Amino acid sequence: MGLLQVAPHTIAFLARTWARSLGAAGVLSPAVLAPLTPALGLQVAMDEVVLSLLKDPLRYPSRSDYLRAEEETLAADELFRARGWADDPATYHDAPPPMGSWQLAPERAAGIPYEHLSFTSGYEPHPGEPGRARWMGHAPNRTAHAWVRRSEDLTRPWLVCLHGFGTGTPSVDLRAFRVRQLGHSYGLNVVLPVLPLHGPRASGPRSGDGLMSFDLIDSVHGLAQAVWDVRRITAWLRELGATRIGVYGLSLGGYAAALLASLQDGLTCAIAGIPASDLPALYRHHSPHWIRRRAAGHHLWGQETARVHRVVSPLALEPRVEWAHRYLFAGMGDRMATPRQAVELWRHWGEPRILWYPGGHVGAYWSRGVGAFVHEALTSSGLAAPKSAPGVA
Repeated sequence: MGLLQVAPHTIAFLARTWARSLGAAGVLSPAVLAPLTPALGLQVAMDEVVLSLLKDPLRYPSRSDYLRAEEETLAADELFRARGWADDPATYHDAPPPMGSWQLAPERAAGIPYEHLSFTSGYEPHPGEPGRARWMGHAPNRTAHAWVRRSEDLTRPWLVCLHGFGTGTPSVDLRAFRVRQLGHSYGLNVVLPVLPLHGPRASGPRSGDGLMSFDLIDSVHGLAQAVWDVRRITAWLRELGATRIGVYGLSLGGYAAALLASLQDGLTCAIAGIPASDLPALYRHHSPHWIRRRAAGHHLWGQETARVHRVVSPLALEPRVEWAHRYLFAGMGDRMATPRQAVELWRHWGEPRILWYPGGHVGAYWSRGVGAFVHEALTSSGLAAPKSAPGVA
């Protein structure tokens, strides 16, 4: 049934875009600027196909889910305000200890050799936090993983690449970020951390199950653990001799990159690609109307949820990366993260360099404009100097 709605939803989006453009004199917005071409329609349709597959009615919340989520949200709101985290979100995040013991094993995926880094995450929600026991019950998630592509010179600049929702496997991640080119054309060492509950850390049948769900407190813990693990990895890189480290995230990884850039000092650059920036708002946007109505009746997605999510919101924290070295790119026809999410992050970041490409969320992978933009970000920030023609990065 969801797939049957792909064509009507695509046509409706293109019709709205056309209608807005007719009365858009003096108005600049991604929806208005999007060119009505067959390529845009195809990319919007691709996004709608992915959305239809993610919206599984079997996973819709039951009455008991609403009641439990309401109880946890209200309890978390009270706790977070009492401890001052809602007013000062940075204090929610403890500084992680050094990585300690770790393992590197040579592996190969999609014809690309890499090293598999693993170590004990060590992350735990604060004592007394609602949902703590449930989160700690994800046994595979207690081990952190990352894919590493490095040269013999470990003092070369490093780029931390953060994947999107539902991936976290080397065969996908290594290609999505084109790690061969990052090494050959830019001389970069690359590390690709696996986000919580993804890939080898997954607890459900699908990669990412449990991180972005009706239980929004789980999203708080997942994002907090994501930056905890990446901060431990960046500290490990500095122990190896790294002096310049940048972060580049896609989709959910763009959110995590923006959050990291607000908590980690010393990053050379931050690139947020097709980013989400407000998860409660994104959930509301994609939920059926009857779920939105019931959620509102159970104090979900209101002020309480907004205060709780502030502790992991890049919109509630000030970025620590220099303004000139903040970069964003987003799709005019993005049906998944939606252009509004990128606009809000861009404004919060002080309106730095941003690329709007004429495509959807999935289409970022094939966009030459995105490739040129990432090339410019890596070189203009001083993280890398191109060794050959940039191509598509």
